[in-house]
Order: sequence, then C-alpha cells, then structure tokens
Amino acid sequence: MDSVRSADRAGGPNRVGYLPDRDQTLMKLVVAGPFGVGKTTLIRTLSEIATLHTEEAMTETGRPVDDLADLPEKSTTTVAVDFGRLTLPGNTVLYMFGTPGQRRFFPLWQDIARGALGALVLADTRRLADSFEIMDMVEEQGLPYAVAVNRFPGSPDHPPEVLRAHLDLHSATPLLLCDARERGSSLDALIALAEHVLDTLPVGLDTHEGQ
Repeated sequence: MDSVRSADRAGGPNRVGYLPDRDQTLMKLVVAGPFGVGKTTLIRTLSEIATLHTEEAMTETGRPVDDLADLPEKSTTTVAVDFGRLTLPGNTVLYMFGTPGQRRFFPLWQDIARGALGALVLADTRRLADSFEIMDMVEEQGLPYAVAVNRFPGSPDHPPEVLRAHLDLHSATPLLLCDARERGSSLDALIALAEHVLDTLPVGLDTHEGQ
C-alpha cells in the first residue's frame, strides 16, 4: 500500500467516496509491540473511521503462554489484525495495522508488515525487555521505526535518555512518551513516525496518489 492510485477518477453513482478526490500521500504503517502494550487502544484512539479489531477473550488455557503478571485487567487479545485510518493536514493518509504481540503470531506479523513503510513500536516500562524481540523483527524487515513508551498508571517513570540507552536505540530513531488512551500524545507519536519514514524514503519513491 506504499503507492495506491484511484481506479475511477471520473466518479459515478456507485463510487465509494470515503477519501477526497485529490492528491494524497498514502502510508501503510504497522503498530507493533509486545502482548498487552496498548496497540489496539492506540489505534482506536486515533482512527477517524470505525476500527476493525480481531480480539478474542483470554482463556485459562492461554495463561501458560500469555504472561498476565503486570496486566491484571486484560481480558482480550488481538489474534489477527487491528486496522484504522487517520488523515493528517496536507493530505497525508495513514493506514494503521496493529499486529499481535505473542511469538506464536509472528508469521502473521510478517504477512501484515508486507508493504508497510514503517512501524510504531509500543513499549511498557514495566517490561521493557519484551520490546527487544519486536524491534529485532522490525529491523529484520528493514522498516524504519519509532518507539513510543506507553505510560500505564503506576508504571516506572524514566527520563528519555535512560529509556533510549536501555532500549539501545540508534540516535536517529524517534523516542516518545505517550498515553495510548489520550489522542494528543498518541498523535504526536504517529506523526513522529510518519516524518521519520518520509525522511528515510529512497529518493524517487512515490507514495502519492494521482501523480
């Protein structure tokens, strides 16, 4: 979805007009992170359309593989994909694809990430080490990424420079603090990723519709 063009510019009575008829920058972005880090919440907070979620109830059978030690209120988990859309000023349209965080869903993660231009990796200060494997996967896919530390109530609070060192982030990788339930800080994180993606795109790659 890094380059999408309209099949019908002329319009017509059966045309689906959910996007404006003008040049746009279209970006497929992955929202990734370990189990229970807030990916579904962030997409629901930001999306301008009704979001698609594939959540299932947690069961006793899953307890041996899904660690709920720091997630006492979590009762559902994404088993396929979350999807939302956000249009930014300047006609940049972000398509957000949330991915499951458990290792058993990693093959699905790779399928969802195909064609993406970048990834927003969510992290939780109560279990920062859980984000390492996700960042490794993103880097193996060759995706530029930003890290957003989701602030949970009662979670440890660390300065950005300490978080950056602990996560071993490259100096060019954006690092932000956010609350996935709050639109402003979540939007800042997603915009930082979009800007980072645009800065790292190869010269000549077209992400515009209708050129």
